[in-house]
Amino acid sequence: MFTAGAESLLRQAREIRDEELGRLCSRVCALLGREDWGPDALDALRRLFLIVSATKHGRRLEQPCVELLQAALCSPTCPEQLQLLCAAVLREVSPSRSLSLTCDRVQNTQQLGLVASVLLAQGDRRQVGSVGQCALRVLESRQPEGPGLRHLLPVVSKVTNLAPDALHEEQTNTLNRRLGDWLRHASVQQGIAHSSGGFFSTPRARQPGPVTEVDGAVATDFFTVLSTGQHFTEDQWLNVQAFSMLRAWLLHGGPGGSSTPDADDRSELEGSTLSVLSAASTASHLLPPQERLREKAFEYCQRLIEQSNRRALRKADSELQKACLVEAVLVLDVLCRQDPSFLYRTLSCLRALHARLCGDPTCVRALLPVAQFFLHHGEAAAVDAEAVYQHLCTRIPAEHFHSPLLALEFVQFCRASLPLFGRHLGVLRSSFPNLFKFLAWSSPPLTAEFVALLPSLVDAGTAVEMLDLLLDLPCLTAALDLQLRSSQAASEKPLWDVSVRAAGCLEAFRDPQYQALFQHLLRAKASGTTERVLSSQFLALCTRRPSLVVEQAKELLEFVGSLGGPHGGGHMLTSVVWAIGEYLSVSWDRRCTVEQINKFFEALEALLFEVTQSRPSAALPACPPQVITVLMTTLTKLASRSQDLIPRVSLFLSKMRTLAQSPAAGSAHGEEDARAVLTRATELLNLLKMPSVAQFVLTPSAEVSEPRYHRDTNTALPLALSTVSRLVERDAGLLPG
Repeated sequence: MFTAGAESLLRQAREIRDEELGRLCSRVCALLGREDWGPDALDALRRLFLIVSATKHGRRLEQPCVELLQAALCSPTCPEQLQLLCAAVLREVSPSRSLSLTCDRVQNTQQLGLVASVLLAQGDRRQVGSVGQCALRVLESRQPEGPGLRHLLPVVSKVTNLAPDALHEEQTNTLNRRLGDWLRHASVQQGIAHSSGGFFSTPRARQPGPVTEVDGAVATDFFTVLSTGQHFTEDQWLNVQAFSMLRAWLLHGGPGGSSTPDADDRSELEGSTLSVLSAASTASHLLPPQERLREKAFEYCQRLIEQSNRRALRKADSELQKACLVEAVLVLDVLCRQDPSFLYRTLSCLRALHARLCGDPTCVRALLPVAQFFLHHGEAAAVDAEAVYQHLCTRIPAEHFHSPLLALEFVQFCRASLPLFGRHLGVLRSSFPNLFKFLAWSSPPLTAEFVALLPSLVDAGTAVEMLDLLLDLPCLTAALDLQLRSSQAASEKPLWDVSVRAAGCLEAFRDPQYQALFQHLLRAKASGTTERVLSSQFLALCTRRPSLVVEQAKELLEFVGSLGGPHGGGHMLTSVVWAIGEYLSVSWDRRCTVEQINKFFEALEALLFEVTQSRPSAALPACPPQVITVLMTTLTKLASRSQDLIPRVSLFLSKMRTLAQSPAAGSAHGEEDARAVLTRATELLNLLKMPSVAQFVLTPSAEVSEPRYHRDTNTALPLALSTVSRLVERDAGLLPG
């Protein structure tokens, strides 16, 4: 994140118009033309670089300015800082037709590196090859400990990335040998500090000491990027640069090690004792250059993993440990894919590393390359890959959703690893609610990545729940924010923190009444119970505001009509049907009309008709009896409020009673469920034979529905219920039939 001051400078740089940029270029030309390379020139070039780099659209510089920038870059007397700025400006305005640079006559390696960086930014493939040949000629002509070679390694790395075929075989072998030497044989003594002179400067005081580990211990093994010291030697800088370009260079050597003559023969020995022993016993100096580099790279990565387990004294070193650990595992993955003999020398180390990382939340980013390693080599490694993926997809998003960098890396890892998941893809699909936490917290940067990932996560079983979760993203964001704030003690927050003053949301988050809702939003796996949580909340909402059924009648009708049968609604259908029967009444809302009642009756009648016609199968199981009984009860309630419907529902209930008594119903639903349907149909049918009693029982007024009427034995409701019960039970008594 930029500071407020930096943001202000960037905004000013973006708003500068071409006229002001032209005046600045004229000033730069005046300063460079008379070779005035003092503070004024540095300040002007810094401002020019800020302007051309801050804007998204390309800024064009006049021809005289470009020529003077090139001249200063190639001048042997130009100060180093000024040359860096000239090269930076020229790279920002590339590609440009005004450039006339060439690296053929540049002798100084630092200047060569800067000129090469500008030429490579041009994007001309012919220039890329020329730059690569020039840099390699210098590398071949000097000793590894010679000064200035570290300025050329980034150039070679860029060349191999832009034009992999630009290097000849002999040049590739030469660089393989050099990289292996720089990785394994860098000095373990610190560099000599540049003395400022003076009376108290003594040769003894300037003697270099050994490099140390990140925990302060003296290094007893070879130098790596995690070795620390006050000053570094040239070969130590080359060691660091060699590791930074190592993975890209190994990949340049060819996937599967196809450039090695015996790669195919060795792959046939994967898993054999001969493969392991031959790799361990072969002297590295007898190996071909590419094989030798792989061996040195393997030793280097093993040492980095050991160094990453040390407790760093400084925070910066701790962050460097994590970054180097990630890169070391990625390099080991490449080595094992190119040469299977490395796999069995790596497994014990990677298993121990995975166990350590699972218990260290600060190193969570390193779990991604470890998981990728097991994806590539899971079967040969005999690792419980399922447990690795479960931990990765379950805990990491739930605990680290607030890390933007991890979110991007995690989603990119999922996209890149989709072809490798194979039969374990179900783990990823079932964990999509966890992945959506990244999207809810960091939506704009991750939207494009998620759009590309979603098709692989959706199937018939998760489509509806995923749609609901997409609609719930704002709610999920709020829930994640509350979860994050509730985990922090109020004493740790400053007094001006809004969350300290507005504690109402946090109280709701901790309220047991809302725990089910928050737990559903924050679930780690697909539960398939979205249709269930929403239904319970829907009923609670309707209980608080019964008029909601009348106000949302159109939407509820669309919901009932879009199910395609009572099988598709589940718990939500049961709740909606019950709410319709309970609250679609003029006693709850005077806006309720007979027309609304008739429309709902016809829609629910059609649903219940499907139950009587459809036959259960493997693809279409039997409708739950709870749905059937709720449908019958609601239809009876609606008929009691629009008595013209009573004959229709009575006929339907008679058919349901007959259907429930048939042997087919017992085999489809079970005897107990069929008996429940029969009992409910009989009760409702008998109740409708007394319409006035049915309306009183099924549609009581709001006053009668209050709890006191159920407790007070002197009121009429308990007596009415008792009387109706006796009437229903006495089939051959007062009631006919």
